Amino acid sequence: MQVIYGIFHLVTFFKNLMNDLIIVNLKKKIVLDTSIIIDGDISQKIDNKDIDENFEIIIPRAAIDELQSQACKQKEHGFIGLAELRKIREKCSENNILVRIYGEKPNLEDIKLAKNGRIDALITDIAEKENATLFTADYIQHLTANATGISSVHIRSPVSASFNLENYFDDRSMSVHLIEGVEPLAKKGTPGEFTLEKISDNKLDKQTLNQIMNFLFSTENNKKISNIEISFDGCYVVMYKNLRIVITQPPVSNKIEITAVRPIKKLSLQDYQLDTTLVDRLSKEAEGILIAGRPGSGKSTFASSIAEHYVQNNKLVKTLESPRDLQVPENVVQYGSFKNGYERVADILLLVRPDFTIFDEVRRIKDFELFADLRLTGIGMIGVIHANEALDAIQRFIGKIELGMIPHVIDTVIFIHGGKIEKIYELNLTVKVPAGMVEQDLARPVVEIRDFFSKETEYEIYSYGEENIIIPLKNIDKKIDKERNNRINKLAESKIREVIGKFDPKAEIMIISNDKIRIVVNKEVIPRIIGRGGSTISEIEKTLGVRIDVEAKVPLIGNEIAFSITESGSRIYLLVDEMHIGKKANLFLGDELLITNQIGKKAKLKLDKKSEIGRKVFNTIMSNNQDSMKLYESKDE
Repeated sequence: MQVIYGIFHLVTFFKNLMNDLIIVNLKKKIVLDTSIIIDGDISQKIDNKDIDENFEIIIPRAAIDELQSQACKQKEHGFIGLAELRKIREKCSENNILVRIYGEKPNLEDIKLAKNGRIDALITDIAEKENATLFTADYIQHLTANATGISSVHIRSPVSASFNLENYFDDRSMSVHLIEGVEPLAKKGTPGEFTLEKISDNKLDKQTLNQIMNFLFSTENNKKISNIEISFDGCYVVMYKNLRIVITQPPVSNKIEITAVRPIKKLSLQDYQLDTTLVDRLSKEAEGILIAGRPGSGKSTFASSIAEHYVQNNKLVKTLESPRDLQVPENVVQYGSFKNGYERVADILLLVRPDFTIFDEVRRIKDFELFADLRLTGIGMIGVIHANEALDAIQRFIGKIELGMIPHVIDTVIFIHGGKIEKIYELNLTVKVPAGMVEQDLARPVVEIRDFFSKETEYEIYSYGEENIIIPLKNIDKKIDKERNNRINKLAESKIREVIGKFDPKAEIMIISNDKIRIVVNKEVIPRIIGRGGSTISEIEKTLGVRIDVEAKVPLIGNEIAFSITESGSRIYLLVDEMHIGKKANLFLGDELLITNQIGKKAKLKLDKKSEIGRKVFNTIMSNNQDSMKLYESKDE
């Protein structure tokens, strides 16, 4: 009977244990990170019965250690967080809510990498392992958790308007630069004329920058106010009203940095006081326009004014930009990138058939290819591109698309400096003999770059062999003309040396005229250069576009070297004094140079009897005519 009662009690025990386990497994697990503990929202939710006995609260040990570390450094947030933890445990005990501390203590490496997000990563790992929901007040942490498939709830505490980024701007501010551990800075002035100034003596800490970020992200659902344009681990690009804001933090940067840029003012095309001929060209002729300039020069402002001009002239205008920060009229639709590329968006553009598309920030190779592709389909294109000079904007297309296609893609280049138009080029393709060449059979396609107002050609671009050459033509006096010819000669010599160097790397090249050169090479390579029936030299002349005279190189000789002769098997050795070891020597048979070679470590110059030179030397020895052989020091390098 006692055995039966024992079995009954044992069954009852296991049954209750299983019920307890089922109840625990049915509870909703939530993991708290450091930010939500500091904010004090969890204790309030317990008071409001938003969190009750149906929940299990998991507190990562890493979060406790981080709060303890902050408190040891006398930081207020550490004390606030530890006090909140005590409050959470007391309220959970009163309301029968299960609380569990979980995870290992951070090691030394974790602590060192805390600023790089290691502690946050440990906390999200716990949420994933426990199949729990992460509760956080840090929007970045929330985004990161969601991006990795972890359930996350972002609890937004009211953010004070004092953390509004606009508070750092005044009427003269172009951009604001907020860096962790540094006083806030601002660029003030106008494009081309600005200074970097401190706007406060108080250094920014991580908590303040996080509050600024929380303020921005707290309005992320209101697309007219704030929009996340680019987002990846450690970097965000946000549009807030008319501000373009770039946020970087570890691992992209070693500390938090927030950069906000705003347009100084919106201009119309009339504000630039353009010449009527230029306005006519923009309105009627130009369809492949590049707006070039240095960063902050006012390129995007001018592009916006062109967009407004086309809209006023009943043109359908779209933009390709990432981030979408151009200040354009309401009826201009702004397209952004899709999965870090514009290819699919470009397909949509062809379907909506715009008259003009503004491509902001043409920078990557695919951007140049896409710009050219859209232009060649018949869409008018305005590209905004970074360049130090107007010519640089054109040069950036060389190599990305065929040289002959450039004038069909780009017809007008407008260079902006300090918010003003400094230079305008127009491009034209023609077939002619390039400047500096005289032979008519050297005619080739040439891209002419002309000043828009004077119509004077300032540069020519053409192909020479496999190289693309840009030649400046404007204001060439005798000195400049000589320097230019020297540059052409150097380029020509480089190309010639590349071809002839395959036969003799140390060939001497002399440019006699624009269509004739002389090359001096070692005697033994001349037959290979000439080829059978002159076939090889004819092919080289055709490739280089010049006539070639070939001469044998006459070596520079020094003192005569005494030698003796020995034979061994298939070798002939010329023995010299040890003082000549490592030096080059020329062996002559009468007036004929047989060979130039280096004397070996054993003070020997060796010849193979089976070689042509070896046979000549052997025959000379056998005919007892070895006095006709002379050995001299070589002065050639």
